[in-house]
Amino acid sequence: MEIKYQNLRVLGPAILKVKIPDEILNKLNDYIDKIINDDSKLKKLNYGEALVGDVTQEFLLEVEFVKSSGWLEFLGNSCKIYTELNEGKKISKFNLLKTWVVRQFQNEYNPTHWHGGHISGAGFLKVPQSLGQSTQQKKSKKYRGGNLQLIHGARMFTCPSTFNITPEVGDFYLFPNYLMHTVFPFKGTEEERRSISFNASIDEDIYNVYGK
Repeated sequence: MEIKYQNLRVLGPAILKVKIPDEILNKLNDYIDKIINDDSKLKKLNYGEALVGDVTQEFLLEVEFVKSSGWLEFLGNSCKIYTELNEGKKISKFNLLKTWVVRQFQNEYNPTHWHGGHISGAGFLKVPQSLGQSTQQKKSKKYRGGNLQLIHGARMFTCPSTFNITPEVGDFYLFPNYLMHTVFPFKGTEEERRSISFNASIDEDIYNVYGK
């Protein structure tokens, strides 16, 4: 499986930007469309109570689908690339802990939080044609509606503490589990912003740099 990627690193935690292959992207969306119309499965897979977001729906993906769709292989290969680029080591272990979908609509949001495991990620399966715009009084400030914002450290001279990501269908970002992040609310549309996330663990001796 060929993965197109861009390693984004200046200082601080590394961020790997990859593209979800169209074949897998379509399988994910088709599967999700079926799940949201199946009340019994939704109840079984509901993950909203375990997460911090104030959003319409959050649910886990079934293990068999994760394997058969190629999503598991994509995540494993992406984590291999991410780790080798940034630590210079090849992982021998990849354990997908959880992967889930977030269905967000206007005025909903995900507050600042972080994940478990070692490597996490988030990406976009559906994005509204428009996420709204700033109010007239704030046209001088860049509108962040619907953005994923990664957060680390404190704002200092020559050193921003945030990285803002405008959602694009198929874009997926990997980052260390401890990296704080948030999703801003958007407005002016009835369309869905659909994202997908995961947590995974890798070789402990690679992740635990303090054990060297």
